[in-house]
Parts: sequence; structure tokens; C-alpha cells
Amino acid sequence: MDLISSGRARSYDDFKKQISPLMKPVFDSLREYCLSLGKNVVEDVRMHRVVFCKSMTFRFFADMEPQRDSILIKIRRDRKELQKEIEIKADQNLDDVKNLLLDAYNTIH
Repeated sequence: MDLISSGRARSYDDFKKQISPLMKPVFDSLREYCLSLGKNVVEDVRMHRVVFCKSMTFRFFADMEPQRDSILIKIRRDRKELQKEIEIKADQNLDDVKNLLLDAYNTIH
């Protein structure tokens, strides 16, 4: 068994295969929104989630993990504050979540 990483980062297209068809449009919409917040947004595609940072110097402002019929989003405004966890369903309005994401992006340094 090869335990050494190949150095190839996981792509969003690879990650998307594990998202339920019901949640793909919602996940895509939230992803596009996070990326649109600024040129300094860094997307880090991990094994089971996608993390959005405001540059490499801050850990993250959004951490999105697909569930069977929802998306678990962890939003962090500051390293000293507890992160806020929100579960989004497919038919849910995303305006409130987008406002929280924008606030977190604008608040972190």
C-alpha cells in the first residue's frame, strides 16, 4: 500500500462525484458565491469537505461538507469566536447563509 501522496491536489470535479444529485446545485451555488467574495479567496478541496479561506494566512471562513440530503456549513468570523454550524436543505433559501458568509469573509483578518 502506497502511503506517499502523489502531490496531486484533489479537484472540485473529483469531489463533486460524492455529492448527492439533489444537493449538487446548492453546493455549486454556495461555492460560486464564496469564490466571488474576493480575488484572495482560496479554495481547499479536502477528502470530505471544501474549505474557503481569505488567503493562506487564515484558516477558513467557510467549511462546507455534503451530507446525504443537506450541506453542513461551518462559518468562522474570528479565530477567537466559536464557529457557527448551519445545515442547509435543497429547498432552503440561501440569502441568510450568503449574508453570514459575506459577514465572515469581511470580518476575518
